[in-house]
Amino acid sequence: MAERENRGRGRNREDQTPEFADRLVAINRVSKTVKGGKRFGFAALVVVGDQKGRVGFGKGKAKEVPEAIRKATEQAKRQMIRVALRDGRTLHHDIEGRHGAGKVVMRTAPEGTGIIAGGPMRAVFEMLGVKDVVSKSIGSQNPYNMIRATMNGLTKSQSPRNVAQRRGKKVADILPRRDEAPAAAPAEADA
Repeated sequence: MAERENRGRGRNREDQTPEFADRLVAINRVSKTVKGGKRFGFAALVVVGDQKGRVGFGKGKAKEVPEAIRKATEQAKRQMIRVALRDGRTLHHDIEGRHGAGKVVMRTAPEGTGIIAGGPMRAVFEMLGVKDVVSKSIGSQNPYNMIRATMNGLTKSQSPRNVAQRRGKKVADILPRRDEAPAAAPAEADA
């Protein structure tokens, strides 16, 4: 009977896995000294995403590394957020995120730039599905704080559709017109 339940649980987990990719960002070993020696524990930090605009992070603690990673992955899947991407490759606007002493700056980038980000921030952008972004981490280099600051910034990002809906306008009214700027430049050069 217990065997049947386990089989069902494992199959369900395999059905969910293909849509999400995960990246192990950090693993920390801690030890506790007890009468008989030392007891080791492990803490894992994992970022999970579908590479189409959804991302989440989680941390897990356990006596064994695989169990800590499993717990972190499950928590990350529960805490996923959706982020609107421009053309499915970059952010809509520049963003600043903060958490504790950690501060991150994320900027949109033209096509072909790639992901210019360090360590934990790179993992978040790769799992999110961003292909072009320039970012800088200022302050804390702690991976937990960097990821939380990045997620804080991403939750603040807004798509033109959301802004237009909130203001009761059309998306075309909010976005700058790209046709007029190049046409005005040659007229000034002739004068």
